[in-house]
Amino acid sequence: MQRVLVTGGAGFIGGAVVRRLLSQSQALVFNLDKVGYASDCSGIEATLQGLGSEASDRYRFMRVDLADGEATAAALREADPDLVMHLAAESHVDRSIDGPDAFLSSNVTGTFSLLEAARAHWSALPQERQQGFRFHHISTDEVFGSLGATGRFSETTPYDPRSPYSATKAASDHLVMAWHHTYGLPVVLTNCSNNFGPWQFPEKLIPVVILKALAGESIPLYGDGANVRDWLFVEDHVDALLLAATKGVPGESYCVGGHGERTNKQVVEAICALLDQLRPAGAPHARLITPVADRPGHDRRYAIDPTRISRELGWQPRHGFAEGLEATVRWYIDHLTWCHEVRERGGYGGERMGIR
Repeated sequence: MQRVLVTGGAGFIGGAVVRRLLSQSQALVFNLDKVGYASDCSGIEATLQGLGSEASDRYRFMRVDLADGEATAAALREADPDLVMHLAAESHVDRSIDGPDAFLSSNVTGTFSLLEAARAHWSALPQERQQGFRFHHISTDEVFGSLGATGRFSETTPYDPRSPYSATKAASDHLVMAWHHTYGLPVVLTNCSNNFGPWQFPEKLIPVVILKALAGESIPLYGDGANVRDWLFVEDHVDALLLAATKGVPGESYCVGGHGERTNKQVVEAICALLDQLRPAGAPHARLITPVADRPGHDRRYAIDPTRISRELGWQPRHGFAEGLEATVRWYIDHLTWCHEVRERGGYGGERMGIR
């Protein structure tokens, strides 16, 4: 792919995609982001500094809110992409409980605007470029709802979203597939499990626990702590995304999971154990774990069956959960200044949201 447009490239997963494209391809990379509270390009800037002027010449940042249809169409005309990787989304479940309107604007209206802009762009391409063009929509396993004690999500699992966040992501998935079936737009869709790793805005479970433990603050554990998530190291997810974007079959979806099922309590305790080793002065960090009232509508269990993407595209995660978690904990210990700066800039002080 010669020209790649990444939406949400100032976010956690989008930033990892941009860094990989800059460091391991010769593509022209266009990073389209509205710059919200969790946006940060520090990792991209560090990558560009390390790679030098050649990479900088291949990178362009475009500040655009996808909900603005005219601005989105203009950005597509300017970027002239061969591949669109759509990662821009509001993604925090607790925030969606407090303010669902922002999720409708970004995840539904924004996806609609992007699809229309991409359709117009694709329709105007010469035939050879039309055949190679792809629109890759990156989504979540949360659209499938909640699992019982057994079973795993797959590409044939019925949609059953339970939160404003997952409902808006489900809507965006349906829009993407409708644009494929109705207009012929060559789309690929992926649904991933919970991502973790460096550069994640510290409002999600793993960075929140790390920072609260390091500060000697109470670590909140929702409900009984037995809710299960299938954890996926972000660099392994990037591997899967690039495979799906370049090798995936138009009109197909691929589920991406890291074989990392853990209860929230197990994740929190594993972080505390690592910090006991790395920062023994605060040990035992598990003494800080404090049960709190559960999240409204809290899905009990997520787990993904990644058989299709493994069998058809050859993807396998390269990092086990323990390995990825240790690397992540070490990274946050070494980047406390960054954590403070992005939280301050985003107006987030580590407080709990979504309790009403």
